[in-house]
Amino acid sequence: MDMEKVLARAEELLKPVSVETSRPASYRVDAIVKPEKLVEAVTILTKEKWGYLIAITGLDKPAPLPEEGEKPGENHIEVLYHFGEGAAIGTLRVSLPYSNLVVPTVCNVVPAATLYEREIIEMYGITFEGTPNTDKLLLPDDWPAGVYPLRKEFTGFSKQPAEGEGV
Repeated sequence: MDMEKVLARAEELLKPVSVETSRPASYRVDAIVKPEKLVEAVTILTKEKWGYLIAITGLDKPAPLPEEGEKPGENHIEVLYHFGEGAAIGTLRVSLPYSNLVVPTVCNVVPAATLYEREIIEMYGITFEGTPNTDKLLLPDDWPAGVYPLRKEFTGFSKQPAEGEGV
């Protein structure tokens, strides 16, 4: 099947559950999906055998600059669910504001997603409702709670002077 048909099929399948779709490259289709439609979107792709889950990634995005006189917006994190069908890539994009970093797990549909979800929990502080395993995956056990190394706000740990040393 040619690339155009593969991508058009993904768009057709995701149309009922997406806010919009786009083609950022000749081999890609992106679908913006609300958190409450995520499991349904993953289920559709899986049941219709459109590809397989390649990865789940996070992307910390700052709020757009406000217009003059407007209040600044809220930063958000996008959770990207990448599916592959041959050379075609279909990405489900779920945007979460910092004030509500909660998305449902997709582990009931794709059990292997647990590894990706655990990584994103640690790196971005997102809650995956219903995920079967929240054990640490990458960070050491003594990593401070509430510190997420892939958020833009994380700039590293500053070295504290030893007792008696000057600043």
